[in-house]
Amino acid sequence: MHRILAINPGSTSTKFAVYFDSECVLNKTIRHSFDDLFHYETIIDQFDFRKGLIIDALVDEGIEVDSLKFIIGRGGLTYPVESGIYKVNNLMLKHLREGVMGQHASNLGPLLADYIALQIPDAQAFMADPVVTDELENVARVSGHALFERRSIFHALNQKAKARSHALKSGKKYEEMNLIVVHLGGGISVGAHKNGRVIDVNNALNGEGPFSPERSGSLPTGQLIEICFSGKYTKSEVDRMVVGEGGFVSFLGTNSAQEVENLAASGHEKSRFYQEALFYQVAKSIGEMAVVLEGKVDGIIFTGGMAYNKTLGFYMNQKVGFIAPIFIYPGEDEFEALAMNALLVARGEVVPKEYKK
Repeated sequence: MHRILAINPGSTSTKFAVYFDSECVLNKTIRHSFDDLFHYETIIDQFDFRKGLIIDALVDEGIEVDSLKFIIGRGGLTYPVESGIYKVNNLMLKHLREGVMGQHASNLGPLLADYIALQIPDAQAFMADPVVTDELENVARVSGHALFERRSIFHALNQKAKARSHALKSGKKYEEMNLIVVHLGGGISVGAHKNGRVIDVNNALNGEGPFSPERSGSLPTGQLIEICFSGKYTKSEVDRMVVGEGGFVSFLGTNSAQEVENLAASGHEKSRFYQEALFYQVAKSIGEMAVVLEGKVDGIIFTGGMAYNKTLGFYMNQKVGFIAPIFIYPGEDEFEALAMNALLVARGEVVPKEYKK
């Protein structure tokens, strides 16, 4: 039996799970208050705090830590990589500590996995399908100016997991299907999956695609330039407009999609309008990805927390149902995706890749 520890650090929580082969025997979320984290200057400074919480919780839950031989962390903002499973190495750890592509809680995933693996005889540490997974076709990298290049930053782990799961249910191979996968969460990503590769996707982190509960998505460039040079806002304030205080936060004062759905259902017109506006922008992005796939689309998959929305299916069938059949798989299976990637390595079915710059 292969014993796996999967680690998924978030901005306000540390989540981890223990698997015995494909069976989840422990799934734990430790939430962090503002007071827990405010005195840490950077994400990396939280390493010791979160490490201690994980190890203490494993012991408290009666898990024999030395029996965990495959430790896998949610991948952070390294330099762009192809989809796959990567063995944690010193170069990866260096880039995550430096924040070469930015600071994000997921940067701690491989760092925590590496530390814990080093404490256990014969244990190994891995990362799989990080948010910087990059399989874009070259033409998709082109923006509208030579100084700017489009970047692939999206919910790769969950998008890939849901796409593979759907292919299995369909009796087909993921590598033989064309799919449009939509992750609806705090950020929203819409990806074109062609024969197992995400050949085009919006940068879901900072300023591209549909708006989300707390992110602005694409903004009118001219108006954004005017605001930047108006003297009224600092850079950090504009950054927060794009990530953290955009979307529903800006329009409705909340980042809770569930709250917006409930208000819309109760007749609150403003909530209904902006919920529909979000769906409208998502539908437009799906249309773009259908063009990328030249209209040859086997299915449109919706996933993430907002996929639980009761009106989503009806709206999307009206707007994009003509493109391909719609499949809704609510929620995220990031732990299962991490664990299954580690299990593939444990069983010798996949050889982990080497992270290089």
